[in-house]
Amino acid sequence: MLIHGWGRYPVRQAHCATVHSARDVAWQLQRTDHAWLARGAGRSYGDSALAPHVFDVTHANGLIHFDPQSGQLECSAGVALQDILQVMNPRGWTLPVMPGTAFVTVGGAIASDVHGKNHHLDGCFSAWVVSFDIVLGDGRRLTCTPDGTPALWHASCGGMGLTGVIISAVLQLAPQRSGWIDETTHRTAHLDDTLATFAQTAEAPWQVAWLDCLATGRHLGRAHISCGHEASTDRPLPSPGARLTVPFTPPGSWLNRHGLRLFNSLYYHRQRRRIAHRQVPASQWFFPLDRVLHWNRLYGPQGFVQFQCVLPTGEEAGLKVLLQRIADSGAGSFLAVLKRLGPSNGNLLSFPIEGYTLALDFRLTAKVLALLHELDAIVLTHGGRVYLAKDACLDPSTFRHMYPQWEAFQAVRRDYGALGRFASWQSHRLGLESD
Repeated sequence: MLIHGWGRYPVRQAHCATVHSARDVAWQLQRTDHAWLARGAGRSYGDSALAPHVFDVTHANGLIHFDPQSGQLECSAGVALQDILQVMNPRGWTLPVMPGTAFVTVGGAIASDVHGKNHHLDGCFSAWVVSFDIVLGDGRRLTCTPDGTPALWHASCGGMGLTGVIISAVLQLAPQRSGWIDETTHRTAHLDDTLATFAQTAEAPWQVAWLDCLATGRHLGRAHISCGHEASTDRPLPSPGARLTVPFTPPGSWLNRHGLRLFNSLYYHRQRRRIAHRQVPASQWFFPLDRVLHWNRLYGPQGFVQFQCVLPTGEEAGLKVLLQRIADSGAGSFLAVLKRLGPSNGNLLSFPIEGYTLALDFRLTAKVLALLHELDAIVLTHGGRVYLAKDACLDPSTFRHMYPQWEAFQAVRRDYGALGRFASWQSHRLGLESD
């Protein structure tokens, strides 16, 4: 069958084996000698979740046990975050860290060590994982904890599925007072204003900025910064209603340069005041794009790539270089996001380092692929790195400079029998496999 990530690029042929349990995974590993890769909801980008042989873990999707005293939830790795929220939110509990979509699986969230709008305060998803069970290359099932198996823990959280197949996990949930977010949105005039506003609103539990990535000159880096606090209210939540959907893939992209420039300008000016306040349902605030199913089809049959990087504190000048290059290319997107990240967590291939992360989509063209290599070089010059869960183009040398702990990561894979047993198209591209 043909598989791809959310960007629909690249597309690869794969043999897919459906697994329901650790026993199913072990049986496949013991009867074959080729490498496998666990695959969840397909919400990563590029080729990070693509391989010639993949385990479909989405059928291992149960909620196993919840302790209302401690707030700890045991669940299968194939369960989607949205399913956890649907069950636990009415009981007054929520996930402490949530990425930009609720459709990702728990196993994928751990393997990518996803982060949210509150990383500067609450860290990555892995900070709230108590333990997980992983099937190793020889078929053994092992319970992994940060204290009991620290090397495997730090290699697997953010390890892109290359250490084994995560089959279940115990998560620490957080109390939820209401399902509403008090949002304050600041409209900024340029990048310096944007960064200053981030600093002035640093106490907000959640921060995220939409950037006009096609603005230039004195408007370069202008933005809307949304700051969220959990609302204390008994106000009932509205009915979720039917989701919108993009029913088919148009023959060409509707997101051309002129349309994007118009959209960005209109979106920036939709808020006329410097500061605006409103109250928003939490699901809408955390996952705005989840309200439109199959929105990735808007980029046309060739698909798109997402570029996400982080530049460390002190290298904010690199953001101006990136934004100027993107604006000059005219290849920006309607969705350009800037967030502030806190300190790194010691996981060997985890993405966040303290600084600012910039993410945006590009409709796939040959010029865009060349542009991505330019952006990678700018990021490397400023001591940053590219998010592996979004990567489609990194070369081995750039990867090794961005992730200097890659050799320690490989040593853990070797010690736990993962080399030759778990691999992806991305891991081959990055030089992590011996062909």
